Amino acid sequence: MTIAGSDSGGGAGIQADLKTFAAFGVYGTSVITALTAQNTQGVLGIHPVPAAFVGQQYQALVADFDIRAIKVGMLGTQALVETVAELLREVTCPRIVDPVLVSTSGHRLLEPAAENALKTQLLPLATLITPNTDELACLTGLPVASEADLLAATSAAVALAPQAAWLFKGGHLASPTTVTDYLYHQGNLTPFQGPRVATTATHGTGCTLAAALTAQLAVGVPLAHAVEQAKAYLVAALEAAPANVGTGQGPLWHFPSSTPPLP
Repeated sequence: MTIAGSDSGGGAGIQADLKTFAAFGVYGTSVITALTAQNTQGVLGIHPVPAAFVGQQYQALVADFDIRAIKVGMLGTQALVETVAELLREVTCPRIVDPVLVSTSGHRLLEPAAENALKTQLLPLATLITPNTDELACLTGLPVASEADLLAATSAAVALAPQAAWLFKGGHLASPTTVTDYLYHQGNLTPFQGPRVATTATHGTGCTLAAALTAQLAVGVPLAHAVEQAKAYLVAALEAAPANVGTGQGPLWHFPSSTPPLP
C-alpha cells in the first residue's frame, strides 16, 4: 500500500509508487492524501484530501486485501499526519516513511505546523525512514550541505525514532560521479555507493527508491539486500529515462528491463 499524494504529471507520488510496485512484481494499492497540479516544471497547486476520506480509503483496503507493507509519502497537513499515524498504530507489517517535506522544484509539501506531528507521532511508528539531505536538515535543524554534514546529522535523526532503520540519501550532495547512501540499522551505519547518472530526468527518484524498498520488504527481502537492489533499480530507471517527456525535470522510466520508452 502507498499512502501519498497524486502527481498529475505521473512521475512521482502515487503514480511512481504503483509503477515501481509493478516493476518488482507486487500488487499495489493506494490511499491518496492530496491531489496536485504539477508537471515537470514544478508544483502549481495542492488540494488535500479530507482526513476522514483518507481513513475511509485505508479501511476499504485493509478490509479486503492482505497488506504486506505500507509506504507513506506526501501528507501535507497536520490533520493528515495525525490521521495516518492513528491508522498505523496497530500495524505490524513493514512501514516505510518517506518524509516528503519539499519538492525537488522547491515547493513546500508539508505545512510547518505538521512537522512536529510528523516527528513525534509518525516517525516513531516507522520501520524504515528514508530522508534526503534537505529532509534530514528539516528534521534535525542542522545544515546538511556535505557528506560530513550528513554523517554529523545522523545521530540527531536517529534520536527521533531509534526503533527504526534509516536510509540517509546522498543524491543531493555535490559528488560528480557517485552517490553514497547510508543505512542505519541495529546500531550500525553502512555506506551503499552507486554511480551518479548524468541526466536531468530525476523527478520522482525519492518516491521510486522508497517504493522499491517497500515492494521488497513486502516479500521478505532482507533490508541490506533490499537497499542494494533498490539502488540498482533506480540507476537503471535513470539510465532509461526518456529525454522528451515535458520541458523541465523529467521522470524516470520505471520499467527499464522491459518495454523501452516511446520515441
